[in-house]
Amino acid sequence: MIKTPSLEEMLKAGAHFGHRTNRWHPKMKQFIFTSKNGIYIIDLKKTQEKLEEALEFMVKLVGEGKSILFVGTKNQVSEPMKKMAIAAAQPYIVGKWLGGYLTNFLIVKKSVKKYLDLTEKRDGGKLEKYTKKERLNFDREIKKLELRVGGLTTLNKLPDALFVWDIKEEETAIKEARQKNIPIIAICDTNVNPDEVNYPIPANDDATKTIQLILDSIEDALVAAKKNIK
Repeated sequence: MIKTPSLEEMLKAGAHFGHRTNRWHPKMKQFIFTSKNGIYIIDLKKTQEKLEEALEFMVKLVGEGKSILFVGTKNQVSEPMKKMAIAAAQPYIVGKWLGGYLTNFLIVKKSVKKYLDLTEKRDGGKLEKYTKKERLNFDREIKKLELRVGGLTTLNKLPDALFVWDIKEEETAIKEARQKNIPIIAICDTNVNPDEVNYPIPANDDATKTIQLILDSIEDALVAAKKNIK
C-alpha cells in the first residue's frame, strides 16, 4: 500500500503556498484552491492525489527493475535529493544539467567509464607511480567528473523515467526527455505549465520542509519496491 503524507503534514510543511498571483500559469488553475494576500494556495487534496498517482507509477517501474533519473539542481533540493536517490539506488543529477545528458547519451557513458576507471585506479593505488603534480591533476579530473556524472554510474542505458524538482529550473532536462519520449514526473508550483509533464505533482517547489516531506515519501515507496523485487 502506497503511503502519502497526510494533509496536516503537508500543511505544516507549507506545501500549499504557491507563487504570487501575478506570476502564475493559467494551466495550474485546476490545482489552485484560493488566493490569500496575493499568494496562490494549492489544493492539497489534489497534491495528495497526484503524488499517489506518481508514486504508483514509480513503484511499478522500480518493481520491474527499471530506472528513474532524479534531477534537482536547486540549492535547497540537491543534497536531500542525492541522499534519497542513493537510498533508493536510482541515478541522479544534482549539479548543473549539461545539455546532452539524454540526447548525447553515448558521450555521457564514455565520461562515466572514464570516471569509474580513474576512481578504481586511485583506490587501488595505481596512481601512486605518478608525480605529485600529475596526481593532483588526476584528483581534479575525478572531482570534475564526479560533479558531472557521479550520480550516473548505475545508468547503462537511457532512464525509463525522469523525476524533476522545478520545471522552470530544469527546462533543458524536460526538453531532452520529451525529445526522447521519456515519461516525466515533476513537482509543479503555480508558475509552470503542468501539461509539459506526464505526472505533475502540484506543490510549493521552494520550501525545504516540503522538499524533505515529498522526497521521504518517494524514498519509502521505492525502497519498499526494491525489497519486493528481491
